[in-house]
Amino acid sequence: MLLSTTHQIEGYPVQTYLGVVTSEVIIGANFVKDFFAKITDVVGGRSSSYESILYDAKEKALKELEKRAQRMGANAVIGIDIDYETVGGKGSMLMVAISGTAVIV
Repeated sequence: MLLSTTHQIEGYPVQTYLGVVTSEVIIGANFVKDFFAKITDVVGGRSSSYESILYDAKEKALKELEKRAQRMGANAVIGIDIDYETVGGKGSMLMVAISGTAVIV
C-alpha cells in the first residue's frame, strides 16, 4: 500500500478514485492533562516520552487508514492530511484524525 500526502505519486498514475478514507485514534484521558501539567518542565526543550506517544498514535491511525483503504479495494491513499485535536471535557483527550483519497494506481 502506497501512502502519500501528495495528490499524485510519480510513476504511479491513478487508474480509479475510490473515495475518501478516514481514520481516528484517541489517546486516553490522562495524556493531555499530564502533557499540559508538565509543559513547564519542557519549555524550550523537547519531551521524548510525549513525542513517542504522539508518534505511536499517528502510526496506529495510519495503519487503520491503510486497512480501511484496502477494504475499499485501494492499493494507495493520496492527499493524506493528519490533524491533532483535543477532545472531551476540558480537552482531556487527544485525537489523531487522518483523511485521504483511496485510489487504485
